Formats: sequence, C-alpha cells, structure tokens
Amino acid sequence: MQIIEFTADSLRFADALPTQAPADGFVWVHLDRQELAQALPQLQQAALQLGGSALLELHAKDLSSAAHPSHYDYTSVYDLVIFRRLATQAETGAEAEQEAAVEAYHGQLASAPREKTKGGLPAFNRIGSRAVGFAIFDRLLISVHPRGCFAAKSFIERFLADAKFSVDAVAARNRIPVNPADLVLRMVNAMVDSYLDLRRELTRQLEHWQAELLKPNARFNNWGALMTARGQLHVLEDLCDEQRDAMQEWLDSLREQPMSTLSADTRLAQAQQDQLMARARDVIEHIERVVHHARRLEQSAETVVQIHFSAQSNRTNDIMRTLTALTAIFLPLNLIAGIFGMNFEFLPLIHWQNGFWWAMGSMVATAAVLGVIFWRKRYLARTGR
Repeated sequence: MQIIEFTADSLRFADALPTQAPADGFVWVHLDRQELAQALPQLQQAALQLGGSALLELHAKDLSSAAHPSHYDYTSVYDLVIFRRLATQAETGAEAEQEAAVEAYHGQLASAPREKTKGGLPAFNRIGSRAVGFAIFDRLLISVHPRGCFAAKSFIERFLADAKFSVDAVAARNRIPVNPADLVLRMVNAMVDSYLDLRRELTRQLEHWQAELLKPNARFNNWGALMTARGQLHVLEDLCDEQRDAMQEWLDSLREQPMSTLSADTRLAQAQQDQLMARARDVIEHIERVVHHARRLEQSAETVVQIHFSAQSNRTNDIMRTLTALTAIFLPLNLIAGIFGMNFEFLPLIHWQNGFWWAMGSMVATAAVLGVIFWRKRYLARTGR
C-alpha cells in the first residue's frame, strides 16, 4: 500500500495514513487487490477521517472482486468506479502458461490428450482485462489494482518527473491532478489508450488472415481459430459497452455535482468542473472509437468469410460448367458409338472399307463444332484468378 499526498504544485509520499488531507490537495491511497482484506480496517478509518464516510460493505466486496465488470455506483459522500483495463502481455502470457499446465494435467488424466487449436492470431489473445476499482471522495482517493498494475506506477513516475524537472511552475501545477476525480479520469484515459493502441495490431493481423482466406488456391482449415477471434471481438465490444455505460453514468453524476464541493472559489470550481467534464467526454469518445473499431473488425471478418465462400462457390461453378460442357461434347459421340454398336446385320458403313474413318471423322467434326460453339459462348473459357 502506498500513500501519496497531492498539493497544488507538488506531491509527497507518506509512511502512514494522515488524519487530515492537505488544505490545497488530496490523499491518494493505492494498493494491490491481494492486500485489500488486510488493509481494509485502516482504509475504513481513513475514509471516515478524510472522506467523512466509511466504505459500504457491498462496495468493499466490489473492490476486492477481480471479475467485477465495469461499473459505477455512488453514495451521498463518495463515488465508486470500477474500470476494466487491458491486460498486459505478461499477464496474458502467465494465463496462457497456466491454461497450458491445466490442459497438460487433464491430458495426463484423460485417455487421450485434448486437441489444441493451432494458427490463431496472437493479438486476439491479448483481449483480456483486469478490474481496477476507485473509491472517490472529495479529498481522498482509494484505488485497488491488480498486482503489478502499470496504471498506478506509470502515473506516479510521471508526476514525480513533472514535479522534479518542470521549470514552469504553472505547467507543473497543470500536470498535477487537482482532485481525486481528475486523477481517476487521467488513469482511465491511459487505460483506454491501451485499447486504442491494440486496434492497430488487431487490424494488421486480421488483414493478414483475410489475405490468406482470399488466396485462390489456398485451403483454409483454421476455422476454429477464426471463430475464437470473432468471439474475442464480441468480448471486446461487450467490455467497451460496459465501460462506456459506467463512464456515462459518472459523467452525468459529475454534471449534477455542486460546485461548492470542489472549491470555495466559484470561478476555480467552475474551471475544475469544466476540466473534469472535458476529460470525461474525451474518455467516453475514446471508448466509442474502440467500440466502433471492434464492430468494424467484426463486420470485416464476417465479410471476408462470405467472400471466401462466394469465391469457393464461384470456382465450383466454373468447374461444373466446364464438366457440363465437356459432357455435352461427348454426348453426340456416345450416340454415334451406340448406334454403330447395335447388333443389327445391316447397318450403314458397316461393310465399307473406309466406314470406320467416316465414323471417326464425323465424331471429330461434331466434337470440334461443339467445342468452338462452347468456347465462343465462354463455357470453356478460363476465368481470371
């Protein structure tokens, strides 16, 4: 658990929870989810002293849940925001290793090992999420993160760098959050940006797979992985819908928040509220962009599958047309051969010395005439690939 006190132009780390917040700032307490149960009594005391109300038991359970969806709730004293950030490659890699170990264990127990899907797209395996919870008071922020969460560490390093190396005091104050809600919106914005960065990987890999699907002579048999990718896009879309709903509810709550809770100075309060509104709208707009892109990728995947089957059907039609034309050419030849194969004693050309060559010539001529006719009608023409 780390305790950071923000003031108007600086921040400092504290060894213990303070009994009161800075006059011109707030206190940020962030900890790993595994530490929440042990640190909950201290957090409840800090919430009473710094925020004016203890956390509800239901909200404490929400913060401790790793599987909780994106959600917004509130009381008369504080707001509760749970936002699911994108899982890092290390986290998804650890999950993959754990699943592989479980599969190996089940494979040893079963009579036959389980069949694994091969050839999937690695970027789609990154569509996993982790819940980050925030309890937002007027002068106190409690955030609960997964172990090793980049959101808290990156922001602390950034704030330290701004406070240490910034020459312009006004610029330094602008980079430091003015209240807990401002800090939460900045962290949420960084989490949403990771989804925006993932879009490029998803687009690039899906385009590569589309090219494989549309190759004329390729035999695509990795439908299981394609269905998994489509399912992951559904997961991403549902995840972003939950995020957008939670942030929209919080934005509506911020609009209704009285300015007196932000600052005693009306102008400063209005400026801070406008800044919060702008940040919240920007976060929602970024989430909507991710949702739009996920839907577009899903439609693109469905479209390329339809094009693939349409191309396969067109090739099948071309083959059947050629076979039908060849069958039509040989039908008259079979008729001639059938006529001269009858067991009658008197047939034309049977007893002629050149009868065989006349029959063969007529068969060749019939086949040539039909071949030319079908070629001109493009029944035997090769379609461009």
